[in-house]
Amino acid sequence: MELYVSNKRGVDIQEDLIGIFFEDINYGADGGLYAEMIENRSFEFMDSRGKKNDYYQIYDGLYGWKGYPNATSPKLTIQEDNPQNEINTHYLHVELQRGEGITNKAYDGLHLEEGKKYRVSFWARCDRATRFQIVAIDCASAVDEANQNSNQIRILGKIEIDSAEWKQYKLEITVLETIENALFGIVAEEACTLDIDTVSMMPEDAVCGLFRRDLAEKLKELSPAFMRFPGGCVIEGNTLENRYQWKLSVGPIEQRKANWNRWAVHNCNEENNYTSDFRYYNQTLGMGYYEYFVLCEYLGAKPLPVVNVGLACQYQSDELVRRDDPDYQQYIQDALDLIEFANGDETTTWGKVRADMGHPAPFGLELIGIGNEQWQTENVDFFERYEDFEKAIHEKYPDMKLIGSAGPTVHTPTYEAAWKFYHDKKDKANFTYAVDEHYYMEPEWFLANTHFYDEYPRDVKVFSGEYAAHDKEVQQPKLRNNWKCALAEAAFLTGVERNADVVYLASYAPLLARIGYVQWSPDLIWFDDKSCYGTPNFYVQMLYRKYTGSCTLRSVLDGGEEQRIYHCVSKNEKTGDVYIKLVNASDKQHEVKMKLDEKYLKMNRITMYADLLATNSIDKPENVVPMKEELQFSEIINIEPQSFVIIELKA
Repeated sequence: MELYVSNKRGVDIQEDLIGIFFEDINYGADGGLYAEMIENRSFEFMDSRGKKNDYYQIYDGLYGWKGYPNATSPKLTIQEDNPQNEINTHYLHVELQRGEGITNKAYDGLHLEEGKKYRVSFWARCDRATRFQIVAIDCASAVDEANQNSNQIRILGKIEIDSAEWKQYKLEITVLETIENALFGIVAEEACTLDIDTVSMMPEDAVCGLFRRDLAEKLKELSPAFMRFPGGCVIEGNTLENRYQWKLSVGPIEQRKANWNRWAVHNCNEENNYTSDFRYYNQTLGMGYYEYFVLCEYLGAKPLPVVNVGLACQYQSDELVRRDDPDYQQYIQDALDLIEFANGDETTTWGKVRADMGHPAPFGLELIGIGNEQWQTENVDFFERYEDFEKAIHEKYPDMKLIGSAGPTVHTPTYEAAWKFYHDKKDKANFTYAVDEHYYMEPEWFLANTHFYDEYPRDVKVFSGEYAAHDKEVQQPKLRNNWKCALAEAAFLTGVERNADVVYLASYAPLLARIGYVQWSPDLIWFDDKSCYGTPNFYVQMLYRKYTGSCTLRSVLDGGEEQRIYHCVSKNEKTGDVYIKLVNASDKQHEVKMKLDEKYLKMNRITMYADLLATNSIDKPENVVPMKEELQFSEIINIEPQSFVIIELKA
């Protein structure tokens, strides 16, 4: 088999081609990337239940909290009189005797590492000056609720609450030994009456003081060009009240209005009485829009926020705000204000809010998504809404790049209607930068559609905003991120790269999944309370980001696709290096002879291959990873069965 690589330039490849998509799903934010260790820290959690057009919440402010040393004594109550703030008004009230206190389950329990420092803070008031112990109590997963005193207690630090008025208290602790699966506790050293709110525990090594270090560093490995956030379906909400409202996510954390997460009711049905294991999935919004922009800055990624257009999730609700309703204008204003928050100087209303939060310099927002996964129907006028937002945004910010939506599917009437809408507007300057397409398909679909974009018209660009290969034969969530799916995605991306003149942006979805808290799989990165790992799919994304040039080179692989071998070739025009990607989806080894118009003396070979069902795991995080070899130049390339190979030719 011969691969001919010419020195003739093909198409430009956008520098921003490979990015990431972050949504608060699978406990990706609270309980995940956001480094907060306390669950229900402000006593605002909701128990969410229901079905389409009929969702409801039961307030349960004590979720995750119990008394110590007995789960029912002392008695914990939630109160609202004279709250710490008027936004999250609930707080915990408890009358304590010496040696009594409160505990928090902290998801799977606290995991504290020897020698590391942690920051504890809370708002409190007490009827008398009282010393308290900050403690860890073994074992959160097997605690004797009738008598927690039978479990080992470790004192982490001490603090005095000295005011009868609301006051914030802070304490830094250093852990002297590794502690696992522990309850977080606050225990009184003498009798008192305590009110407490916004209880927090954060590792001092959190990236930017906000993000769990191992997860943030894993994202950094991807070196994403952009980050789309904060959804996804959480943008729309299962009700409009439940939608993500960015203005509620900025300012002091104790004054960010808590929200129930729309994924709390995922897969609710009659058989499970319209409830789920994740009914307490809430959003504290501690990881809000400011934090998203900070994360983008840390990653070196362009922010790509998505705004609501007055529609709840079309899968889960028929609720909408009519365009002639005065409330509809607020959705447009929210988008304009978001751009001001990101880019405005300190003399603007929302630019000042950003500056007051600690970032005087603008974030440099260039891209914004208009709606998440909307489509036109008899009752939903999404196209007209897009035009409303486009007109308003471009009147004030003419250079802002807007992302449209083609809906949640491809090759459907709604998908075709969407593309007709955008193509009909192609002569209007800057009407849309790219159209967001979503597809979650079986691996064979990705292999069969490596030419998916070959015949797309070039006048309107594409954002492959959510995609992943789903192996429907595999039921266990963690095992769905197998090499079979990653290999198929690698093959599909050869077509994306070859067609980079029409595909401007691409991001796998979803990004994160906490083991035991999963609503959707497969996912790019998995984690528990202690560690994380990248899936084979993660490494495919990383390789495409690292080894893609600034333009394609024209190339031909004789007989390649008949043998289930897919390829693309690109060139870094700054260095002169060439990247040849070869995906062998067959079960046979093949020999490829390179015929090149240019001469090269050295080359690197990066290879991934494994059994099709092979996965990575917490115990074996590098079971399927790339292997790199530095080689002398050779015209002959042997590619293993079911492998992804990159040949880096050094200029």
